[in-house]
Amino acid sequence: MAHPLMPKATAVWLVENTSLTFKQIAEFCSLHDLEVQAIADEEVATGMQGLDPIAGGELTQEELDRCLADPKAKLEMAKPKTTIPKPRRQGARYTPVSKRQDRPDAIAWLVKNHQELTDAQISKLIGTTKPTINAIRERSHWNMPNIKPQNPVTLGLCLAPDLEKAVTRARAKAGIVDEPGERPEEETRKLTPLMALKPGEIILLKGEAKADREKAALALEAEAEQALQPPKAPDEDAPASTADVFKNAEEVFSDRGGSAQE
Repeated sequence: MAHPLMPKATAVWLVENTSLTFKQIAEFCSLHDLEVQAIADEEVATGMQGLDPIAGGELTQEELDRCLADPKAKLEMAKPKTTIPKPRRQGARYTPVSKRQDRPDAIAWLVKNHQELTDAQISKLIGTTKPTINAIRERSHWNMPNIKPQNPVTLGLCLAPDLEKAVTRARAKAGIVDEPGERPEEETRKLTPLMALKPGEIILLKGEAKADREKAALALEAEAEQALQPPKAPDEDAPASTADVFKNAEEVFSDRGGSAQE
């Protein structure tokens, strides 16, 4: 329900010039009953000049008389005499003058890579006209030899989300389904996490950290046990070292030399 442009000033006028109930005035002016009562008691909006809704075209005298006769009736706003203009539909996107020369390149790229897009969608994305799109599609444009397909996002003629949204709508409308190999990156990473890793990324398998901790704990326990064990006495049956062998050989030769001299 529509309400007066200046609700408090309208309520002041209705309180001073009519015998409407507080509830009727409150519903018409979108105020609370207690607020209207405070206006009548001069506790609120003191010194405010009332606004005549009949002179302003917001209320008719017939409607006022009807509600004065029936305290339970509700005031309704008068229909405006002047027609309210409808909001203008958004037309083609405005393209700066410095980038208008790049529009043919963007149109050629869209026509080549996204054939499912309609002329209306291309026109809305880039801000061009349908005759220009048809001329480039039919290769009858006056500057066709110099046109090189380029991504409109790179040229700054549209945003990537807008382009992606338009392509998605066009594909859905045309009934085009993506091939199984063309899966989103996140879905691919979920299915094959090892194959979908990017350069420089690592992945920790479940239980790998626990296994490393267990190995480290066992190694520390082995070192502690080895440190606590007493040093072993030399074993007679153990093979002699190289130094002992040379020492024994010197003693043998010295004994033989002494016996020969005797």
